Amino acid sequence: MDLKKLRGLIRNKDVFEASQHGKLACTKCHNEGYDDFPHAEDAKDSTSSCPDCHQKKADLAQAQFDKSVHAKHLADKFSCTTCHNPHAFRNAASLGDPHKIVQQDNRVCLGCHDSDERFAQFAPEKKDRPLIDDIHKWLPNARKHWQAVRCVECHTPIVGANEPISHEIFDKTRAERKCVACHSANTMLKVRLYRHLAQDEQQKMGFVNSVVLTENYVIGATRNPWIDRAMVGLAALTFLGVLLHAGLRVVTSYLRRRKKND
Repeated sequence: MDLKKLRGLIRNKDVFEASQHGKLACTKCHNEGYDDFPHAEDAKDSTSSCPDCHQKKADLAQAQFDKSVHAKHLADKFSCTTCHNPHAFRNAASLGDPHKIVQQDNRVCLGCHDSDERFAQFAPEKKDRPLIDDIHKWLPNARKHWQAVRCVECHTPIVGANEPISHEIFDKTRAERKCVACHSANTMLKVRLYRHLAQDEQQKMGFVNSVVLTENYVIGATRNPWIDRAMVGLAALTFLGVLLHAGLRVVTSYLRRRKKND
C-alpha cells in the first residue's frame, strides 16, 4: 500500500459532512471500480461526474462557461471540480453569512491567480504569472475589496434574481469597473452576494438595504427609505414646532400689550 499516496486522499470528515454533499454516501460517487479492495486501477475513471446528478445545472453552466475567458484559453484543463471541491463546497444559500461566501469563493479565484505554483499547473507556457495586485491597481484597497466581495461580482454578468452566479468569467477588458455598480442605493450586491439575506430581510422588515448596512458598509448603499421618511417627518415636526412657538410668542406679546393699554 502506498501510504504517501493514500495521505493525499484523506478527507476531513467534519468538512465533508458540512459540505453540500455531506449527506451522501461515498459510494454515491465512488462506485463500480471501488466495490472491491484493493480498488481497480482504473476505478477513478468510473467515478460519477457532476452532470450525472446535476444535468440541468451542468448544461446551463457549460453554455455559460463556453463564453468564459477560461474556456478561451484552458477549456481542456477545466472541469467542475477545478473550482468546486465536491468534498468541501457549499452553495451561497446554505452558507448564509456573506463573509463565509466571500472567503470560500475567492479562495477558488485567488488560489490560482495569486499562486505561482497553482497558476503554473494551468498555464505552464507563461514564464511569469500576471501579478494580480498590478492588474487591480485602479481599484482602491484591492485586498480589502477581496475580503468583502467576491471576484465574480465584477467578473461575471448579472443574471436573474433566482439564477445562480454565471459561469461566464469576464477578462479584465469586460469586468465591471464602475464604482457606482456597488456603491449606490441600487447596489448590485443586493441581487448577488446579499440576495438570499436581502429577500428575507425585506419580507420580514420591509428594509431595502438593511443587509448591506449590517454586513458591509457600502457608501451610498446604506440609506433606508423608512429612516429617510422618519428623518423628513422629524424635520417637518421641528419646523412646525418652530412656527408654533413663534406664533405663540406673537400672540402672547400682542395680548400683553393689549392688557397694558387697557
